[in-house]
Amino acid sequence: MPTRRKKSKKRKELRSNGRQTKQKHLTPGQWFEKLVAVQARLRAPNGCPWDREQTHQSLRTYLIEEAYEVVEALESGNDAKFAEEMGDLLLQIVFHSQIAREEGRFTVAEVIREIHDKMIRRHPHVFGKTRAKDSAEVLRNWEQIKAEERRSKDNKNDSKSDESVPKETSLLDGVSHALPATLEGFQLTRKASRIGFDWEDAGGVFEKLLEETEELKKASKEQGHLRMEEELGDLLFAAVNLSRFLKIDPEIALKKANTCESLDDFHHCVDLQRAIW
Repeated sequence: MPTRRKKSKKRKELRSNGRQTKQKHLTPGQWFEKLVAVQARLRAPNGCPWDREQTHQSLRTYLIEEAYEVVEALESGNDAKFAEEMGDLLLQIVFHSQIAREEGRFTVAEVIREIHDKMIRRHPHVFGKTRAKDSAEVLRNWEQIKAEERRSKDNKNDSKSDESVPKETSLLDGVSHALPATLEGFQLTRKASRIGFDWEDAGGVFEKLLEETEELKKASKEQGHLRMEEELGDLLFAAVNLSRFLKIDPEIALKKANTCESLDDFHHCVDLQRAIW
């Protein structure tokens, strides 16, 4: 006959297994609420000292790092790692939202509502009466709607500040200057192409690359640092535009070029290192 202690232990194990089974069947929304609650607890009095010390500014590096780690996990083909890294990136959103909630600025619910409403507005061909024949038209409509939203926000801000002169808006205004230079250039050329400012074929972009290369050669002979910097920037921008035309992300392409993924690449990198040093 089992002792009272063994029976008690078995009941605890059954309760624990029951809780684990229930948690496996939680909805995404329920898991999200649990994550929000965990982060709120970490930031609360008697929570985690490190979490309580963090600010939006101190977390900037982590936000960028987590985004890059998601890309790395995606390319690895490891689904478990991919899911884990996306969770780490999601935590950054929850973390920043919790800080904002404590300061009375906004909550994570408002963050979710904003992107929910935006997706509805930006897809009138799905949720409205507008029709789009292909993805190119979808993207053009997206940029037009985005520009209209920006103008509306600017008008509201102007009315609050009593400014009589309306601000000029551009379809290129939405590109963040905080992006890495190659990605910023990529976004600029992509936006320009969506409104019809583009080359007819890749041949024109290749010619532009040759033209910018010649300009850089001339500048290098003149030994003018500022001129060389300007011409090199034009050449890099043309290369970024070509990558966009070829449907290749320049940031990822350059990252792969920086990585020694095979033995041949390793030997090449060693030779390159010797040449540098």
